[in-house]
Amino acid sequence: MAVSSYYTASAATTAETTEAANTPIVQQAFRAWKLGQGSVFDLLTEDAQWTVAGYSPMSNTYRSRDSFIAQTVRPITARLATPITAEVKHIVAQADQVVVMWNGVATAKNGKPYENSYAWHLTMADGKITHVNAFLDTWNLVQLME
Repeated sequence: MAVSSYYTASAATTAETTEAANTPIVQQAFRAWKLGQGSVFDLLTEDAQWTVAGYSPMSNTYRSRDSFIAQTVRPITARLATPITAEVKHIVAQADQVVVMWNGVATAKNGKPYENSYAWHLTMADGKITHVNAFLDTWNLVQLME
């Protein structure tokens, strides 16, 4: 019984250590993004899988960082006159999972405001993001892309 308790305590300590490490990494990435000195996308591994939830034309699963950047980030950025300003509302971490709830605001090239609320569920390993499930108003994003 003592051996089992040791492993349970050890696993809990490892999860707490992982949470303690991942939270400031994600906070710093959002801070850098807000200051125009990088972005959260810099944390993606080459083979990171990014899923945009929903059923809109923007919803999809991208199977690499390059695919995601090429098919979503660059086209979105091309429609904006200003960068998206991210305002983090909450970060919740448990073991290797980090959930970030944030609001983004920008101005489109047509002068209209672009505003969206996001919930990103990140899976992390060694300080990098390996999987993302992104929840947002994808129809709002579709309107930006039209």
